[in-house]
Formats: sequence, C-alpha cells, structure tokens
Amino acid sequence: MLKSKTFVKKTRSGGVMKIVREHYLRDDIWCGSEVCTVCKQESTVLQKDACIESNLCSYPHYLIPDTNVVLHQIDILEDPVIRNVIILQTVLQEVRHRSAPVYKRLKDIIHEKEKHFYTFTNEHHRETFIEREPGETANDRNDRAIRMAAKWYSQHLKTFESNTDGLKVVLLTNDQGNKQKAQDSGLLVYKCEEYIKSLIANPELVDRLALSDDDKNEITTSKVLFPEHLPLSRIQAGIKSGSFLQGTFRASRDNYLEATVFVQGEGEESTEVLIQGLQNLNRAVYQDVVAVQLLPRDQWVAPSSVVLQDEGKAKDDNAEEEEEEKALKVSAAEAARKPTGKVVGIIKRNWRPFCGMLNVSQIKESTRHLFTPADRRIPRIRIETRQAATLAGQRIMVAIDGWPKDSRYPNGHFVRSLGSAGEKGTEEEVLLLEHDVPHQAFSQAVLSFLPKMPWAITPEDMVKREDLRHLTVCSVDPPGCTDIDDALHCRELGNGNLEVGVHIADVSHFIRPGNALDKEAASRGTTVYLCGKRIDMVPELLSSNLCSLRSNVERLAFSCIWEMNHKAEILKTRFTKSVINSKASLTYAEAQMRIDDTTKNDDIIKSLRGLNKLAKILKRQRIEKGALTLSSLEVRFHMDSETHDPIDLQTKELMETNSMVEEFMLLANISVAQKIYDEFSECALLRKHPAPPPSNYDILLKAAKSKDVEIHTDSAKALADSLDGAKVDGFPYFNTLLRILATRCMMQAVYFCSGMDSDFHHYGLASPIYTHFTSPIRRYADIIVHRLLAVAIGADSTYPDLMDKQKQSALCNNLNYRHKMAQYAQRASVAFHTQLFFKSRGILNEEGFVLFVRKNAIIVLIPKFGLEGTVFFDTKDKTVPNLVFDEEGPTLNIEQHTFHIFDKVKVTISLDDSNIQHQKIRMALIDPVIPGVSVPAPDVEPQAKKPKLDR
Repeated sequence: MLKSKTFVKKTRSGGVMKIVREHYLRDDIWCGSEVCTVCKQESTVLQKDACIESNLCSYPHYLIPDTNVVLHQIDILEDPVIRNVIILQTVLQEVRHRSAPVYKRLKDIIHEKEKHFYTFTNEHHRETFIEREPGETANDRNDRAIRMAAKWYSQHLKTFESNTDGLKVVLLTNDQGNKQKAQDSGLLVYKCEEYIKSLIANPELVDRLALSDDDKNEITTSKVLFPEHLPLSRIQAGIKSGSFLQGTFRASRDNYLEATVFVQGEGEESTEVLIQGLQNLNRAVYQDVVAVQLLPRDQWVAPSSVVLQDEGKAKDDNAEEEEEEKALKVSAAEAARKPTGKVVGIIKRNWRPFCGMLNVSQIKESTRHLFTPADRRIPRIRIETRQAATLAGQRIMVAIDGWPKDSRYPNGHFVRSLGSAGEKGTEEEVLLLEHDVPHQAFSQAVLSFLPKMPWAITPEDMVKREDLRHLTVCSVDPPGCTDIDDALHCRELGNGNLEVGVHIADVSHFIRPGNALDKEAASRGTTVYLCGKRIDMVPELLSSNLCSLRSNVERLAFSCIWEMNHKAEILKTRFTKSVINSKASLTYAEAQMRIDDTTKNDDIIKSLRGLNKLAKILKRQRIEKGALTLSSLEVRFHMDSETHDPIDLQTKELMETNSMVEEFMLLANISVAQKIYDEFSECALLRKHPAPPPSNYDILLKAAKSKDVEIHTDSAKALADSLDGAKVDGFPYFNTLLRILATRCMMQAVYFCSGMDSDFHHYGLASPIYTHFTSPIRRYADIIVHRLLAVAIGADSTYPDLMDKQKQSALCNNLNYRHKMAQYAQRASVAFHTQLFFKSRGILNEEGFVLFVRKNAIIVLIPKFGLEGTVFFDTKDKTVPNLVFDEEGPTLNIEQHTFHIFDKVKVTISLDDSNIQHQKIRMALIDPVIPGVSVPAPDVEPQAKKPKLDR
C-alpha cells in the first residue's frame, strides 16, 4: 500500500521543482511478542511472562514510553529491572533528532538481548500509520501516533488464546494532556514516576528518576538567585548584531567563582572572556555553549590568584559568597585587566553523568543531599535519595536534570554506584569515565567483523603483496609489549648502498571502511595506556595477535623501503603492501646489549648496527635543521605480581636503541606524509605542531636569565642551539630543568585535513610536513593514512568519506579530543599510582628543584620520582611575616630567604588522605629551614609520560 504527497518547491535560480514523497505501508510487520500466533515472525523479542512486581499493574505487561520519557528517563530504561519495552519508530526518530547521546544509549539497550526491547515500525504499519490533520502540530500528531500504536497493541494481544495471563500494554507519558487523551480512549496509562514508584520490589529505582518540573519547583527557594536566561531567539539576534558572543564555558579548577568563555573567531583567531561572580556565571556548567555579554571596560577585571573551593553548605544563603566575590575583586585590582563579561543565556548544555561522592545531609531522615563531583570544575549537585547511608563512602554517578534560577545548586538524580572510594578498580573506572575514555567491552556487532580463526595468509593475499619473508626483520619495543606495530631491517645492497625498511602492521587489511569495527575504532581514536592496564582501540585478536608483528610468524605489513648511502641520504623511496616474518622481538635493552656485544655478528646484529649507525646521522641532521630535544621525566612503576600495587617508582632511562627506532619512525612518517599530500592535496590527513606565541616563553627566559644564561626563541633552530649551549658550572642538572621548562612552553600537536589548512609545519620536529603512519594498532589516524597511501600506490580502492575534506576534518577533531583525553587519563593514572606508592611508604625525605615561584608557594620537582608538588606558605597565621613576591624574577622572599627558579631544596613527601575523594601528595619544606612558616597540605601533579618525538 502506497501513500504519496506531491508539492512544489521554488529553487535558488527561481525555477519551480515538483517533489513527490512516497510512503509505503505494509501489513507484514511483526509485533515481536511470544504470545502472538498471527504475525508470521521468525523470531520474537517480547516475552510471554513479562512480569515485574508492581502495585499498579499486577498483571504481565509491556511498556510503551513516549519520546519525553525516553529523553529524560534513559537512566531508568537502562536499569536491568526494566525489560519488555516497545520502542515505537515515532519515538526513535524523535529521539534521534533531539539528542544524539540519548539515541546512542537507546540503540545500545535495544541491542542487549536480555533487555527484550523491541522496535516496532508503526510509521509503516498499515493499521498504525496516521496522517497529520489540518492545523495539528507535529508534536500533537506524534502523540496521537503513539496512542494509536498502543491501542493497536492492546487489541492485538487480546485476540490470542495463548494470552491466558492477561498480558497488557502500559503507556508511559509525563504529558498530562497526552495522558488524559489516552485514558479517554481506554488505554492503560501512567506517569513514569507513578509507575516506577509502584515497583515495590525495586525501591532503589526511584533514585534514578530525573526530576520533573513539579519536583524542581518543590525544592527551590522563593528568592531569585540568578538572572533569567534569555530565549534562544533573542540570543541568536544578539550574536548576529554583535551585542553577544558565543563560546564554550570553561570553569576554573581552583576558583569556583571564576571561569573563562572561549570564543572562536574568524580563521585561527580566538578570544577569551573572563567571568567572575555567581550571578555573572549564571548557572553555566563546564563545557556548555553559552552566550556572553561584555561588561563596560571600566568593569573589566583580571584573573584572580585566590584559590576558592566551594565548601558546599546546603543552603541558598550567599552572604559568604558575597565576601569571597569582594576578595576576588580586591586581588584583581593590581594586575592587567582582561575582557570581562556575564553569561546571558545557554545555547547548548553539554551535561554528562558525573562521578563523585555524596555529602550526606546532617538533617535526620532527610532525602535531599549534596553530591560533590570529582572534577572541581563541576558545581555540587542536589539530589534526592533514600539510600544515603549505603552510598556514603562510595563513588557514585549523578546526572543533572536542571538548574532553576532560584536554586543555589543544580538539581539531579542518582545514576549508579561505582564501588568503594579508594579501591583500585573503582578509581580506575572513575578516571576512565571522567576522561570520557570508551572502555566498554567490544559489542557482538563489532566482533562479528573479526577474521574467523584459525586465520592464515591466503594465496590471493600473496599475489597482491611483495614477499619479504626472507629479510632479517626485527622489532624493538618496551618490555611486555604485545601490540607490536613496527619492525625494521637494514641490509647492504650489491651496489654498496644500504636498504632500510620500516614495516608497519597492515591493520587496514582487517578493518574495512564503514563497518561496525571501523566505526568503533574511529570513535575510540586511540589505545589508552594506564599504569598496568591497556584499553585497546581494536579487539585483542587484532591488537595482540593477527596485527602484532611478533617474531617467527608470518604477518601482513605495509612497508616503507628506502635506498640510502652511508651518509643516510635517501636515494630512492618506495611503498608496498608486503608479507614479513620477523626474526626477533627485542626489548630496547636486549637490542642495546646485542649492538654492544663485540663477540657476536649474526644477521640480526648486523641489521641493528646498520640501523643504529644511520639513526645517529639522521638525528644529527634533524637537530642541525632545528628540531628540538625537549625533556620530561617519564615514570615507571614496578608492580607487585599478586596485588598489582606499585612497590617501586623510578624515572626511566633512555638508550641509544630508543632513539634508533624513533628516528626511522619519524622518517617513515615524513616520507608517507609527502606521498599522500602529493596524491591527495585536499584530503590528506596530516599532523602539525604550531609554533608557540612569544609570550609562552616568558617563564623560560626568566629562568635562564636568573642563572645568567641567554636563550633565543625567534625560531626552533635558535631555541635548539641556545638550549644545547645552556650550561651552569657546578649544576649539571640545569640543562635538563631548562628543557623540562621549554616543554611546558610548547603548543599541542594536532591532526588536520590538508584541504582545510595552509600551515603544515611541525615546529618540534622542524619538518615542513608530517603525519602518523607507524602505529595503526593504537591510533586511528594511522589507519586513515594507510588507506590514503594504499589508494595512492594502487593497492586498495577509495571510498567517498576518504575524499571528503569536511568529514576528514570532523574526524580530526574527534581524534584530537580523544588523544588529549587519553593523555589526561594517563596523568591521572600516574597520580593515583603515585598515591598508592606513598601510602605504603609513609614519609620520605627527598631532594628537589624549584620549578616555578608563585605569590604564596613554590612548585618543586623531585627528579627521583618524576613528581611535582606545591609547597604553600600559609600567611593566614598573623605571626608569619609577609611574603614579598617579585613577578619580574620571579622570586619569593620570606624571612630573609629568597626563592628563585631552579633553587635546590629538600622536602618531606607523604600522602594526605584526609579527603578520600581528593587525596593528594603533601610536601613540606625541610631545607632551607625557615622559622615561623606553617606548611599546609598542598596539591600535587605527578608528571605524565615523557612527550615522545611525536612518532
């Protein structure tokens, strides 16, 4: 049966186009129920005994939620208790248009077999499709379509003799008008809250209910605390006229009364607007897209140096906050002012479920409590729960429902418990969730695209590839590495030149464009390495087996092969899909020992020595061109084999073989970048490292000047040369400290699409063009680069998305985000394991160096542990003399002692676990001894892994 609509549309050129829309209706769409004997269905989803203990519905029943119930109560629908639910096509389409995150969560639920969620295509069923009536809104039409489908299901299920238990259908809606109309037409209908409260066997579900508007009104005060948000129409008009600016809200981690709004300008330009004070922050939450209005210039202020944590008193009285806001303004008067504004409206909320802990109310029997998020940039959230006693001391997840103008805090609801705070498994889960690292098990849909085992290279594969199994190829990696991306070979040719090959796992052979496995890898973007744990980008069958270039097995590779002379000058470059058989999987230390052992000279050792010799020349050439050799301390934990707790912590030593592998990976990446750009100038996926703005170098220049050392920063080459020459007699560690500081001045390297940018330069590597080709097992960018290179050499076919620069650019944005979050997750993991280490060690005394000087603190680096912490000098005690801070130095004078950058100090290190959610390493000064100074517990930031040479 066919329904069609015809209408005419005016084109841009002024012509008229006739459009015919056809809508097919069918009578063979299944109902999905086990009790049905009429629908000739091959399989069923909805169970016959759909029982759940309810004092409203004592009979077995299926649920049909309307669109708003799905949008606002997705946490309820995800609960294992809720099963046998009919999701109508009308609802699914509306949810898809209104919220992509909820739509994805709903699709995930539908794919869970044990949940028994059935999608019914009511819009194409002959008996449930309805036309929109004249004057009827789209929303009213959809509500009527939902009621129509519910009515059809009720009548359909009644007709079967097998339905002896009286199986019924219950419609869930929070719309009073929709509910009334459903009741008038004889349907069983309840508000979502009514139904959930009726589930007497599962009272904990009530906590997961998102607050309705009635509830929100109930728990606010009569006092208006915040200005009204402007409607979207006024915001859009204001942005168009230039009276408002649109940007991303970034709350301060150190001061809950301060934030900045990042406003993206034309091209590369962007500005930041400072927001200070509760009223000006106006209920914006970290990462929201907001509209801001600039204040008059005479009201502009400077960022505050005051550290203010919201103590979270459960009251709507803001007398204390007014005092704190005054403190902000006093402290800001001295410094340079910045553009300052106020939030006038919210364009897009970017709320997610937040991890944290419950502050149990002091009022006995109270069900209203404050939740403190782990992320200090998120405000406290008021929730209703009857499980407070159980949840105290646990890490939990909470979602925000709304933030009324008369409530000091946003309102939210409990989502789920993650486990006891402080436990290793719980804290790992928290850091993955908080850094948005996808870590769920790979779905069946994804796993279905893996090769069937046993797998072997076929004769068809061999025909299309170069057979390089005879070459002496070997891999060199960190100890315990199972996802081996790269292997190398070097041999002498008959003409006296050298052949060098970099062989990379051919992951793109196994992951084909557009399938579920490819989409999952693109979403994850990168493998995330935590201390003692790895969250793979691709399933383990690929990452640790079929793609991993292990020794003595045949593997598919993508090879980059150069012919070089003995001066490491490239004479020829070629790329080929290949088959290799690695002769050895070595660690850096094993490879170094073989190179250094003069008694041996087998083929592997000859290859390694040839590679090492060339790598030294390549590195020298690179440094001569202006490549930077920066420094940061890389931490390695030694884990207990049974408890997996850290028992030792030390900084890693780098060997010649680390540098050897690094050089050839860089060379391969540069060679491939040039090739794909030559072939696809508009859609090559490249990587750039922008030059830092001159102001970034201020602290480096001040630090060098304090030791009478001159640093030049007008180019990467000038910086590299002056860092090489920076030495202080009797202070051998000075150069390393200077390079650590220089690392902090750098910008982030990013992926980009060549057709969307004109600046390709990689500042740190001093290379005009660069990409990532060498790690496709752990980086999705490399998979795209492999596909581009394969098309360029005729080894594979192209596909539309690969040549679409807009889609490539959007992919780059996701990859940059995922890489940044993976870095932050790694740092958080190092911080947590450092805390575990010091928990078992008690108090340690260690030597360190002052890295930064602040107004009331020094930041100290402990080289032995790669640990960085803050020693605060607390001037709240009136007996303590005033601190004298000189920004020019920068220096801090206290009790006739002056602290400079790079001063040597001695500190005690211990764990302060008085706040279980925000445990921190406490540092206290031992030497120099300064009488009369109190030293409170400081925050600490353990160093992340060393920034590699972006290979």
